[in-house]
Amino acid sequence: MGILPQAIEELLDTCLAAELTVVNERGEPVTYPLIPLYNGEKILMHSSVLFSKKLDHIKSNPAVSVSLSDPKAAPGLEPFRRATIQGEARVVEDDLHTGWEPLVLDRWAAKEPIIRDLLKQRVAMPLFWERSVIEITPRRAYLWPAGDTSQPPQVFDVQPEARR
Repeated sequence: MGILPQAIEELLDTCLAAELTVVNERGEPVTYPLIPLYNGEKILMHSSVLFSKKLDHIKSNPAVSVSLSDPKAAPGLEPFRRATIQGEARVVEDDLHTGWEPLVLDRWAAKEPIIRDLLKQRVAMPLFWERSVIEITPRRAYLWPAGDTSQPPQVFDVQPEARR
């Protein structure tokens, strides 16, 4: 078990898509669909660096949220629940060529097995494989156990240091 409640961790491990919301230069929220990957402490997402405004937004304002709201994106998870995790993000871009692989490749391939085959063909689309990792430290989580957002959520303050 990691730092988030088990029901949220199961959702992160199952969901094939989540909504990452960042704040743009005008202070407005902007949402991007991305694959959530969870390592027990951080939520990891990744992005091609080519034309990626989300990375610029995060570098300017690290406050983000991750919402898990689509039951179709969580096949087999019963009962479906909804969650939103607020946190602070940082962009990891030490080595855009392969530095992202140890951080996300195994978890990504578990959700999208075709990725390993595509990676073998990386010379055919090199800019796609220039990737940054978005590392999100959860600070607060909201859980709707039955998925009904018309009801108040359960709220969890997340303190990673205290749960190690």
